[in-house]
Amino acid sequence: MSRNIIVTGAAGALGSAVVEKFKREGYHVIALVRPDANEVSEEADDTYEIDVTDEKAVTEFVREYQVQYGELDAIAMIVGGFAMGTLETTTQKDLMAMFQLNFFSAFSMVSGFLPLFKKQQSGTFLFVGARPALQLHDATQTVAYSLSKKLVISLSEIVAEEVKGTDIRTHVFVPSIMDTPANRAAMPEADASKWVNPADIAEAMHYAVNTPALRQMTFKLYGGV
Repeated sequence: MSRNIIVTGAAGALGSAVVEKFKREGYHVIALVRPDANEVSEEADDTYEIDVTDEKAVTEFVREYQVQYGELDAIAMIVGGFAMGTLETTTQKDLMAMFQLNFFSAFSMVSGFLPLFKKQQSGTFLFVGARPALQLHDATQTVAYSLSKKLVISLSEIVAEEVKGTDIRTHVFVPSIMDTPANRAAMPEADASKWVNPADIAEAMHYAVNTPALRQMTFKLYGGV
């Protein structure tokens, strides 16, 4: 029987690493990419263009998924975004943009697929947090981003409480700065050797999915930063 994993944001640096790792380990990988963005996930078995911040689009995908694939082992919710901004400069529009990308993208997938996980009595949600959501002294320059990631972490905790007594599991992966082309371009003077390789996060996700004893873990992947 196929082991199935859904990866949102599959065309990005972290998403691509997660797709590659789980594909290499024998999973059937279903990649979700943005509609009309000309994104590809070359390693994935199947790719869907889905706006995961759109409840209706996710609901339709959940129905199609169950017809096409049946069971689901894990969802890696990679979609997200980053923005700078202090308390004085952050607007409600800034907050909503970050909430949409970071929180609603995860919430829609959780609410959509939780009934399937409950029916199976198993499955793993993989959330992506951020260090400023845990270390608030790092949040003062990234207020909207940090608040949105704090919501993601809180969501994982609520899900864990909801599914007690089942084999449904939740894990949060909290990187500092990831070593991506975008971050290297944005911070050309920084020492990228101290940053976190997306492949290491993918390894941690695979380990979490395949270690049933782990429950509601927070993986702090800070590298040398």
